[in-house]
This record gives sequence, structure tokens and C-alpha cells, in this order.
Amino acid sequence: MAISMEYIVEPSKKIPVCAKCDLFVAGGSCTGVFAAIRAARLGAKVVIAERGNCFGGTATAGLVNVWHSLKDTDYSNQVIAGLTDEVTQRLQKSGAAVLSDNPSTAIVFDPNRLKYELDKLIAEERITVYFHTLCVGAITDGKTITSAIIENKDGRSAVNAGFYIDATGDGDLMRYLDMPSYQENPLQPPTPCFFMKGSTENIDIAKIIMEHGSEYGLPNDFGWSGEVPGVSDIYLHADFHIFGADCSTAEGLTYVETEGRKKAYSITELINKYAGTNLSVAALCSMAGIRETRHFETKQKAIGHDMLIGKRYPDAILNGTYRSDFHDTDGNVTFRYLDGTTVYINGVSKEYEYGNWRKEENIQGTPAKYYQIPFQVLVQERYSNLIAAGRMIHADALAFGALRVMVNLNQIGEAAGVAAFLSLHKNTPIQELSGLEVRNTLIKGGSAL
Repeated sequence: MAISMEYIVEPSKKIPVCAKCDLFVAGGSCTGVFAAIRAARLGAKVVIAERGNCFGGTATAGLVNVWHSLKDTDYSNQVIAGLTDEVTQRLQKSGAAVLSDNPSTAIVFDPNRLKYELDKLIAEERITVYFHTLCVGAITDGKTITSAIIENKDGRSAVNAGFYIDATGDGDLMRYLDMPSYQENPLQPPTPCFFMKGSTENIDIAKIIMEHGSEYGLPNDFGWSGEVPGVSDIYLHADFHIFGADCSTAEGLTYVETEGRKKAYSITELINKYAGTNLSVAALCSMAGIRETRHFETKQKAIGHDMLIGKRYPDAILNGTYRSDFHDTDGNVTFRYLDGTTVYINGVSKEYEYGNWRKEENIQGTPAKYYQIPFQVLVQERYSNLIAAGRMIHADALAFGALRVMVNLNQIGEAAGVAAFLSLHKNTPIQELSGLEVRNTLIKGGSAL
């Protein structure tokens, strides 16, 4: 429900400049962190601001501790590398990550250790960090952004940079610039995750919720769970969605966070009651796993059909293998795989239906083993020194269902960081930058393109 507001006029005042740099990154998810690191390694002076108390976003504060496979769909070749691979290796050395043969959860890690490793990476590259900091405005001069306005414990201040990357997920910087944007209807619902102490092996959680969930206000829904490496008897649970909320608004986000905590305890108590267990909530996410809010328009839109048939681009900025998955407002999930398989899961009955989209569309030839998107998907047309990187990507529903997952967004962040550096180094507006040069620079830095 919209709240009517009165307005006041804030007196104008001088805002101190707290930092000057080559690149300012708004948002400290892995997308933002990897953008910052890539640019810093090429020689850029970088400042990064994050609204929370740690880096990693969904992977850490959201407790979603799984990344999909870095190999192609038949597991014969590694097609994804770069910083995702580097961070995975760092986690493995400390026993904080394990690898599996499940392509959807091939890398399982301890989110707390990931926080620590991201801190170390940022410190190694001498990147200036502002935690507990919101991006609340921007100053422009024609087609150039000159300052980003931030707020934190020190009050309101400005960061002056040569280039800006919005990696906030919701486009917190982009919206102050009045960038063309849109929202899908309906939005894919978020999932607040939690850690549960005690094993639910041989317990059919979905069945218990189906039969008794109404006692606790729990609708039938699609969910999953998984282990946490290096931690005994603690399991990740993503057992529910929160429907009907727009997490780009304060009201919607507040509802999702509070409702998520309520449902986490409700599920735990429900299982204990009907399975005779003694489970407990070990940790609650400090940030819900948000799938979708708003999208910002760019020169090119990612098209799901092109991705799934394996269309190749000379300026490709990522390789992806994760299926396209779509979570609807009834708790149903639809998966589309590169090999043509379609899987529909009824959130209420938990029944599975199978099909083949390649046969339905009469697509001939050998299925692709991975997909790509071109650099132009990141290039907006209004400002010469700005990139939006993250889940606000310009994509149709089918493409978005694949691109929104973390390993793909990690790669998008790396591409944004490289592009920012090249734009600055060459004194070239982002719209005129060669996507092929971005790709080649990514490869030199360790990407498998």
C-alpha cells in the first residue's frame, strides 16, 4: 500500500568529497567485488561502497553457498575461469569449499570463509572500502557522471571518479540518473535462506508442509537444501519463496526480510512436531536471496533462445552452463536445459512434467555445451562513463532465468571492471569501446572465453 507523503525542502549545503579515484563501484556483491579487482589489477585506483557489513551479497549475507559448474554440460572441458575459479581455489585450500558432480551445485562453500577471502582480495589490490554505505545520488555534466553521492556514519559525502559501475542489484545509482528501466510482471519471487542445525535426511519436508503447513501459515512451495563445508551438522535451507513483494522498495524489502525469518522458524517447528526431531535455526540470512527487481535498458538485450541454442559472439563476455529457471508466483518452477530438456515442477503437488523444447521448436543439430552473451548487453547509451552490472541486466525472461545466477553475474562483474579500465585508459566513451578488446583483456586476465 502506497503511503501518502508531505514534502519538505532540504536546505542546500556543501558536500565534502571523501574520495577521488579512477573507478567507483556501488555494491559489494561478488559482481561488484570482481569488477573492482579486475580494474585494480589493470592499474585503476578503485573505491567500492557496500550497504551491508561484508562483501559477497547473496553468496555471503544471503547464505546461498553454492555456485554452478565451471565445466561444459558434458563435463569434458572447463569453460568458466577467472575470479570465480581463483576464489574457489582459495576456499579449497582452507577446506572451505568442496566440489561435486552436480552441475547446479558443483561448488559448495562456507559463506563466512568467503567473506574473509573477499576481504583479503580487496586488501591485496589496495581498494578503498566503505561498508554500511548507500549510494543516494549522482552529479552529472552533460553525458559524463562527475560524482556519486554516498551516505554512511560519516554523513553525506561525494566520490569523484572517472568511471562508475552500478553493481547494487537494484540499480541504486542508475535510478538517480533517470536511466530507462522496466519491471517484469510478475517478478520472480525472492527466497530468504537460513541455516538449520540437525539433519533432515530421510525427512520429506515438502510432504510435511503439504499435509500440515497450513497450521503455521506455510503454503505448498518448491524448496531445496544443502550442506555447509567444514561445519558439522549445519545445513542450508531454501524451503520457500516470498510472493507478492517488490524488493526494490523499502516496504517490499522489509516485508520479505521479516516474513522470511518467520517462515524459517515456522518450518523448523513444523518439522520437529511431525518428524519427532530436535532441529533448530542456526543462522538467518541478513539479506534475502533476491531474484529480480528492475532491469535497465542497454544497446542489446540478452535473448534466451539465442543463448540456449548456443549462439556465439566475437565480443562474448561470459560462458554459461546453468539452465534457465523461472520461479512463478504460485511456487512452480520451470527449467530449460541446453540439451533441450524441459522440466516443470508443480509447487503444490510436487509433480514433475518433462518435455523437450528443441523438438517442439524443430531445432536440428548438436546441442550447445555452453552459452554466451555479447558485450553490448552491458552498454547503455546515455552516459559515457557508466555500466550497470548485475541482476538488473537487460534480458528477456528466458535469458534472465540463466543469467541471474551468481557464477554468471561474477563474470559480468569482471567484464564491467575490464571495460571501465579500458574506457578510462583509452579515453573512450563506453559506447565506442571495442567489445572484442574487452574480451581479449578478460582472457589475458584468466577468463576462459
